Amino acid sequence: MLRGAGRNAMLIGASCFTLPFALGVGDLHGDLDKARCALETAGVLSSDGQGLWIGGETVLVQLGDILDRGEDELAILSLLKSLDIQAKAQGGAVFQVNGNHETMNVEGDFRYVDNGALDECIDFLEYLEECEHDWEEAFVSWSAVSGRWKQDRKVSQNYWAPWNLVKRQKGVIARSILMRPGGPLACELARHGVVLKVDDWLFCHGGLLPHHGNKLISCPVFWFIRIHVNRRSYMIINVTAVAYGLERLNREVSQWMKGPSEADDSPQMPFIATRGYDSIVWNRLYSRDSPELEDYQLDQIQSLLEETLQSVGAKAMVVGHTPQPMGVLEIRDNKARAIRSTRDWSSELQVADYT
Repeated sequence: MLRGAGRNAMLIGASCFTLPFALGVGDLHGDLDKARCALETAGVLSSDGQGLWIGGETVLVQLGDILDRGEDELAILSLLKSLDIQAKAQGGAVFQVNGNHETMNVEGDFRYVDNGALDECIDFLEYLEECEHDWEEAFVSWSAVSGRWKQDRKVSQNYWAPWNLVKRQKGVIARSILMRPGGPLACELARHGVVLKVDDWLFCHGGLLPHHGNKLISCPVFWFIRIHVNRRSYMIINVTAVAYGLERLNREVSQWMKGPSEADDSPQMPFIATRGYDSIVWNRLYSRDSPELEDYQLDQIQSLLEETLQSVGAKAMVVGHTPQPMGVLEIRDNKARAIRSTRDWSSELQVADYT
Protein backbone atom coordinates (compact mmCIF):
# COMPACT_ATOMS: atom_id res chain seq x y z
CA MET A 1 0.00 0.00 0.00
CA LEU A 2 1.22 3.47 -0.87
CA ARG A 3 0.36 6.48 1.23
CA GLY A 4 0.38 10.24 0.93
CA ALA A 5 -0.39 13.30 3.02
CA GLY A 6 -0.84 16.99 2.51
CA ARG A 7 -1.94 20.18 4.26
CA ASN A 8 -3.66 23.38 3.17
CA ALA A 9 -1.82 24.44 0.01
CA MET A 10 -1.03 20.93 -1.12
CA LEU A 11 -2.29 17.40 -0.87
CA ILE A 12 0.18 14.60 -1.34
CA GLY A 13 -1.31 11.67 -3.17
CA ALA A 14 0.28 8.31 -3.84
CA SER A 15 -0.05 5.76 -6.58
CA CYS A 16 0.83 2.11 -7.19
CA PHE A 17 4.13 1.60 -9.01
CA THR A 18 6.51 -1.28 -9.52
CA LEU A 19 8.94 0.92 -7.62
CA PRO A 20 9.04 0.27 -3.86
CA PHE A 21 7.27 3.49 -2.85
CA ALA A 22 6.19 6.66 -4.68
CA LEU A 23 4.57 9.94 -3.67
CA GLY A 24 3.18 12.86 -5.65
CA VAL A 25 3.21 16.41 -4.23
CA GLY A 26 0.91 19.13 -5.53
CA ASP A 27 1.34 22.92 -5.78
CA LEU A 28 3.45 24.47 -3.01
CA HIS A 29 3.43 28.16 -4.01
CA GLY A 30 6.22 29.46 -1.82
CA ASP A 31 4.87 28.15 1.50
CA LEU A 32 7.93 26.58 3.10
CA ASP A 33 6.38 25.78 6.49
CA LYS A 34 3.50 23.82 5.01
CA ALA A 35 5.77 22.17 2.47
CA ARG A 36 7.95 20.91 5.32
CA CYS A 37 4.87 19.80 7.23
CA ALA A 38 3.59 17.80 4.29
CA LEU A 39 6.96 16.17 3.60
CA GLU A 40 7.36 15.28 7.27
CA THR A 41 3.89 13.76 7.36
CA ALA A 42 4.71 11.78 4.24
CA GLY A 43 7.71 10.34 6.04
CA VAL A 44 10.46 11.64 3.74
CA LEU A 45 11.73 14.69 5.67
CA SER A 46 13.15 14.68 9.20
CA SER A 47 11.17 16.67 11.78
CA ASP A 48 14.23 18.09 13.54
CA GLY A 49 14.62 21.00 11.12
CA GLN A 50 17.86 19.63 9.69
CA GLY A 51 16.42 18.99 6.23
CA LEU A 52 17.38 15.31 6.19
CA TRP A 53 15.92 12.74 3.80
CA ILE A 54 14.45 9.82 5.75
CA GLY A 55 12.42 8.33 2.89
CA GLY A 56 14.91 5.63 1.96
CA GLU A 57 14.02 4.28 -1.48
CA THR A 58 10.90 6.43 -1.85
CA VAL A 59 10.44 8.29 -5.14
CA LEU A 60 8.94 11.75 -4.66
CA VAL A 61 7.45 13.71 -7.58
CA GLN A 62 6.59 17.41 -7.17
CA LEU A 63 3.99 18.49 -9.73
CA GLY A 64 5.04 22.11 -10.30
CA ASP A 65 3.89 25.57 -9.19
CA ILE A 66 6.47 26.09 -6.47
CA LEU A 67 6.71 29.72 -7.59
CA ASP A 68 4.39 32.68 -6.85
CA ARG A 69 1.94 33.60 -4.07
CA GLY A 70 4.39 32.79 -1.23
CA GLU A 71 7.68 34.25 -0.03
CA ASP A 72 9.92 31.17 0.31
CA GLU A 73 10.03 29.88 -3.26
CA LEU A 74 13.82 29.56 -3.59
CA ALA A 75 14.03 27.89 -0.18
CA ILE A 76 11.57 25.20 -1.31
CA LEU A 77 13.44 24.64 -4.58
CA SER A 78 16.67 24.41 -2.59
CA LEU A 79 15.16 21.95 -0.13
CA LEU A 80 13.95 19.66 -2.90
CA LYS A 81 17.37 19.78 -4.57
CA SER A 82 19.08 18.89 -1.30
CA LEU A 83 16.61 16.07 -0.65
CA ASP A 84 17.17 14.70 -4.17
CA ILE A 85 20.92 14.47 -3.58
CA GLN A 86 20.35 12.68 -0.29
CA ALA A 87 17.61 10.42 -1.68
CA LYS A 88 19.72 9.18 -4.59
CA ALA A 89 22.41 8.11 -2.15
CA GLN A 90 19.80 5.86 -0.51
CA GLY A 91 18.23 4.48 -3.72
CA GLY A 92 15.36 6.97 -3.84
CA ALA A 93 14.85 10.14 -5.86
CA VAL A 94 13.09 13.52 -5.90
CA PHE A 95 11.74 14.70 -9.26
CA GLN A 96 10.02 17.92 -10.28
CA VAL A 97 7.94 18.93 -13.28
CA ASN A 98 7.45 22.57 -14.22
CA GLY A 99 4.01 24.15 -13.89
CA ASN A 100 2.45 27.22 -15.44
CA HIS A 101 3.86 29.52 -12.75
CA GLU A 102 7.41 28.36 -13.52
CA THR A 103 6.97 29.07 -17.23
CA MET A 104 5.25 32.40 -16.50
CA ASN A 105 8.19 33.59 -14.42
CA VAL A 106 10.77 32.58 -17.01
CA GLU A 107 8.65 34.50 -19.51
CA GLY A 108 8.86 37.56 -17.23
CA ASP A 109 5.27 37.46 -15.98
CA PHE A 110 5.59 38.47 -12.30
CA ARG A 111 1.92 39.30 -11.64
CA TYR A 112 1.54 36.76 -8.85
CA VAL A 113 4.89 37.31 -7.14
CA ASP A 114 4.72 38.04 -3.41
CA ASN A 115 6.75 41.03 -2.14
CA GLY A 116 8.54 38.67 0.24
CA ALA A 117 9.59 36.54 -2.74
CA LEU A 118 11.18 39.62 -4.36
CA ASP A 119 13.07 40.21 -1.11
CA GLU A 120 14.20 36.56 -1.17
CA CYS A 121 15.63 37.08 -4.67
CA ILE A 122 17.64 40.06 -3.40
CA ASP A 123 18.87 38.07 -0.39
CA PHE A 124 19.81 35.07 -2.50
CA LEU A 125 21.89 37.10 -4.94
CA GLU A 126 23.80 38.54 -1.99
CA TYR A 127 24.26 35.04 -0.58
CA LEU A 128 25.44 33.82 -3.99
CA GLU A 129 28.09 36.52 -3.90
CA GLU A 130 29.16 35.37 -0.43
CA CYS A 131 29.54 31.87 -1.90
CA GLU A 132 31.84 33.36 -4.57
CA HIS A 133 29.17 32.69 -7.22
CA ASP A 134 29.35 28.92 -6.72
CA TRP A 135 25.79 28.19 -7.83
CA GLU A 136 25.58 24.58 -6.65
CA GLU A 137 26.90 25.39 -3.20
CA ALA A 138 24.67 28.43 -2.77
CA PHE A 139 21.52 26.84 -4.19
CA VAL A 140 21.70 23.56 -2.27
CA SER A 141 22.49 25.27 1.04
CA TRP A 142 19.98 28.13 0.72
CA SER A 143 17.12 26.30 2.44
CA ALA A 144 19.28 25.92 5.55
CA VAL A 145 20.22 29.61 5.80
CA SER A 146 17.26 31.41 4.22
CA GLY A 147 15.40 31.68 7.52
CA ARG A 148 18.24 33.67 9.08
CA TRP A 149 18.46 36.01 6.08
CA LYS A 150 14.71 36.51 6.20
CA GLN A 151 14.71 37.27 9.92
CA ASP A 152 17.62 39.73 9.61
CA ARG A 153 15.80 41.51 6.79
CA LYS A 154 12.56 41.84 8.76
CA VAL A 155 14.35 43.17 11.83
CA SER A 156 15.92 45.93 9.76
CA GLN A 157 12.68 46.89 7.96
CA ASN A 158 10.67 49.91 8.98
CA TYR A 159 6.90 50.47 8.84
CA TRP A 160 7.03 51.82 5.28
CA ALA A 161 9.11 48.96 3.84
CA PRO A 162 6.18 47.19 2.09
CA TRP A 163 5.48 50.41 0.14
CA ASN A 164 9.10 51.10 -0.80
CA LEU A 165 8.86 51.24 -4.60
CA VAL A 166 12.62 51.53 -5.03
CA LYS A 167 13.15 48.32 -3.07
CA ARG A 168 10.42 46.57 -5.05
CA GLN A 169 12.10 47.63 -8.28
CA LYS A 170 15.37 46.21 -6.95
CA GLY A 171 13.54 42.95 -6.22
CA VAL A 172 12.08 42.81 -9.73
CA ILE A 173 15.56 43.32 -11.20
CA ALA A 174 16.99 40.58 -8.97
CA ARG A 175 14.21 38.22 -9.99
CA SER A 176 14.74 39.01 -13.67
CA ILE A 177 18.45 38.22 -13.34
CA LEU A 178 17.60 34.84 -11.86
CA MET A 179 14.55 33.94 -13.96
CA ARG A 180 15.16 35.26 -17.47
CA PRO A 181 15.91 32.62 -20.12
CA GLY A 182 19.56 31.74 -19.57
CA GLY A 183 19.49 33.04 -16.01
CA PRO A 184 20.83 30.72 -13.28
CA LEU A 185 17.44 29.83 -11.80
CA ALA A 186 15.86 29.42 -15.25
CA CYS A 187 18.68 26.99 -16.09
CA GLU A 188 17.96 25.15 -12.84
CA LEU A 189 14.28 24.84 -13.81
CA ALA A 190 15.37 23.70 -17.29
CA ARG A 191 16.65 20.50 -15.69
CA HIS A 192 13.04 19.48 -15.16
CA GLY A 193 10.55 18.61 -17.87
CA VAL A 194 6.87 19.44 -18.15
CA VAL A 195 5.96 15.76 -18.05
CA LEU A 196 7.54 12.85 -16.22
CA LYS A 197 6.96 9.16 -16.78
CA VAL A 198 7.70 6.78 -13.93
CA ASP A 199 7.19 3.25 -15.15
CA ASP A 200 3.64 3.36 -16.57
CA TRP A 201 2.45 6.42 -14.63
CA LEU A 202 2.51 9.98 -15.98
CA PHE A 203 3.07 13.06 -13.82
CA CYS A 204 2.41 16.57 -15.09
CA HIS A 205 1.04 19.85 -13.82
CA GLY A 206 -2.11 20.38 -15.88
CA GLY A 207 -2.63 17.28 -17.98
CA LEU A 208 -1.75 15.62 -21.27
CA LEU A 209 -4.07 15.41 -24.24
CA PRO A 210 -3.84 13.05 -27.24
CA HIS A 211 -2.23 15.64 -29.53
CA HIS A 212 0.64 16.21 -27.09
CA GLY A 213 2.12 12.83 -27.91
CA ASN A 214 0.72 11.59 -31.19
CA LYS A 215 3.96 11.12 -33.13
CA LEU A 216 5.43 7.71 -32.54
CA ILE A 217 8.99 6.66 -33.26
CA SER A 218 10.54 3.23 -33.39
CA CYS A 219 13.95 4.12 -31.96
CA PRO A 220 13.41 6.46 -28.99
CA VAL A 221 16.26 8.06 -27.08
CA PHE A 222 16.09 7.61 -23.31
CA TRP A 223 17.08 10.07 -20.59
CA PHE A 224 16.90 8.04 -17.42
CA ILE A 225 18.47 6.98 -14.16
CA ARG A 226 18.47 3.48 -12.80
CA ILE A 227 17.73 2.64 -9.19
CA HIS A 228 18.85 -0.73 -7.89
CA VAL A 229 16.71 -2.08 -5.08
CA ASN A 230 17.15 -5.57 -3.65
CA ARG A 231 19.14 -6.61 -6.74
CA ARG A 232 16.36 -5.49 -9.05
CA SER A 233 16.76 -2.62 -11.48
CA TYR A 234 14.07 0.01 -12.00
CA MET A 235 14.11 2.62 -14.73
CA ILE A 236 12.80 6.12 -14.11
CA ILE A 237 12.29 7.91 -17.41
CA ASN A 238 12.41 11.69 -17.33
CA VAL A 239 10.95 12.07 -20.81
CA THR A 240 8.56 9.68 -22.44
CA ALA A 241 10.24 7.13 -24.65
CA VAL A 242 7.04 6.22 -26.45
CA ALA A 243 5.85 9.45 -27.99
CA TYR A 244 8.21 11.72 -29.87
CA GLY A 245 5.86 14.63 -29.22
CA LEU A 246 6.38 14.61 -25.45
CA GLU A 247 10.13 14.11 -25.63
CA ARG A 248 10.33 16.98 -28.08
CA LEU A 249 8.22 19.28 -25.88
CA ASN A 250 10.37 18.61 -22.82
CA ARG A 251 13.49 19.32 -24.84
CA GLU A 252 12.12 22.51 -26.37
CA VAL A 253 10.90 23.91 -23.03
CA SER A 254 14.34 23.18 -21.57
CA GLN A 255 16.12 24.85 -24.47
CA TRP A 256 13.89 27.92 -24.18
CA MET A 257 14.60 28.23 -20.46
CA LYS A 258 18.35 27.90 -21.02
CA GLY A 259 18.27 30.83 -23.43
CA PRO A 260 20.26 31.44 -26.62
CA SER A 261 23.04 29.04 -27.54
CA GLU A 262 25.39 28.43 -30.46
CA ALA A 263 22.95 25.88 -31.85
CA ASP A 264 19.90 28.14 -31.43
CA ASP A 265 20.39 31.87 -30.92
CA SER A 266 16.67 32.53 -30.39
CA PRO A 267 14.79 29.53 -28.91
CA GLN A 268 11.04 30.03 -29.03
CA MET A 269 8.64 29.40 -26.16
CA PRO A 270 6.83 26.12 -27.04
CA PHE A 271 3.19 27.22 -27.22
CA ILE A 272 1.68 23.74 -27.06
CA ALA A 273 3.50 23.01 -23.81
CA THR A 274 3.35 26.33 -22.01
CA ARG A 275 0.57 28.53 -23.43
CA GLY A 276 -3.09 28.08 -24.24
CA TYR A 277 -5.95 26.47 -22.35
CA ASP A 278 -5.04 23.00 -23.61
CA SER A 279 -1.27 23.15 -23.00
CA ILE A 280 0.37 20.68 -20.62
CA VAL A 281 0.81 23.23 -17.84
CA TRP A 282 -2.57 25.00 -18.20
CA ASN A 283 -5.00 22.18 -19.03
CA ARG A 284 -7.76 21.72 -16.41
CA LEU A 285 -9.82 19.08 -18.20
CA TYR A 286 -9.00 16.24 -15.81
CA SER A 287 -9.16 18.31 -12.62
CA ARG A 288 -12.59 19.88 -12.98
CA ASP A 289 -14.86 19.19 -10.03
CA SER A 290 -16.91 16.09 -10.86
CA PRO A 291 -20.24 17.34 -9.39
CA GLU A 292 -20.18 20.11 -12.02
CA LEU A 293 -20.11 17.60 -14.87
CA GLU A 294 -22.86 15.60 -16.54
CA ASP A 295 -22.40 11.88 -17.17
CA TYR A 296 -21.87 12.39 -20.90
CA GLN A 297 -19.13 14.94 -20.15
CA LEU A 298 -17.38 12.50 -17.82
CA ASP A 299 -17.60 9.87 -20.55
CA GLN A 300 -15.97 12.26 -23.03
CA ILE A 301 -13.19 13.12 -20.60
CA GLN A 302 -12.67 9.43 -19.85
CA SER A 303 -12.42 8.68 -23.55
CA LEU A 304 -9.82 11.42 -24.08
CA LEU A 305 -7.87 10.21 -21.06
CA GLU A 306 -7.80 6.63 -22.28
CA GLU A 307 -6.70 7.75 -25.75
CA THR A 308 -3.91 9.86 -24.21
CA LEU A 309 -2.67 7.07 -21.96
CA GLN A 310 -2.72 4.57 -24.80
CA SER A 311 -0.72 6.90 -27.05
CA VAL A 312 2.14 7.08 -24.55
CA GLY A 313 1.95 3.57 -23.12
CA ALA A 314 0.81 4.59 -19.64
CA LYS A 315 -1.92 3.32 -17.34
CA ALA A 316 -2.64 6.44 -15.30
CA MET A 317 -1.91 10.15 -14.88
CA VAL A 318 -1.39 12.34 -11.80
CA VAL A 319 -1.92 16.11 -12.09
CA GLY A 320 -2.07 19.21 -9.89
CA HIS A 321 -2.90 22.81 -10.93
CA THR A 322 -6.60 23.08 -10.03
CA PRO A 323 -7.72 23.45 -6.39
CA GLN A 324 -9.72 20.48 -5.09
CA PRO A 325 -11.80 21.64 -2.08
CA MET A 326 -12.82 18.06 -1.31
CA GLY A 327 -9.29 16.66 -1.60
CA VAL A 328 -8.05 14.15 -4.14
CA LEU A 329 -10.20 14.02 -7.27
CA GLU A 330 -10.34 10.74 -9.19
CA ILE A 331 -11.60 10.16 -12.71
CA ARG A 332 -13.07 6.69 -12.80
CA ASP A 333 -11.12 3.48 -12.88
CA ASN A 334 -8.22 5.16 -11.06
CA LYS A 335 -6.91 6.55 -14.34
CA ALA A 336 -6.41 10.21 -13.32
CA ARG A 337 -5.95 11.93 -9.99
CA ALA A 338 -5.73 15.63 -9.20
CA ILE A 339 -3.88 16.22 -5.95
CA ARG A 340 -3.89 19.93 -5.24
CA SER A 341 -6.07 21.14 -2.39
CA THR A 342 -7.31 24.69 -1.96
CA ARG A 343 -4.78 26.97 -0.30
CA ASP A 344 -5.75 27.64 3.34
CA TRP A 345 -8.91 25.54 2.90
CA SER A 346 -8.48 23.96 6.33
CA SER A 347 -5.94 23.47 9.07
CA GLU A 348 -6.30 19.70 9.13
CA LEU A 349 -3.94 17.25 7.52
CA GLN A 350 -5.59 15.08 4.92
CA VAL A 351 -4.19 11.63 4.19
CA ALA A 352 -4.97 9.63 1.08
CA ASP A 353 -4.22 5.90 0.95
CA TYR A 354 -4.20 3.81 -2.24
CA THR A 355 -3.91 0.08 -2.55
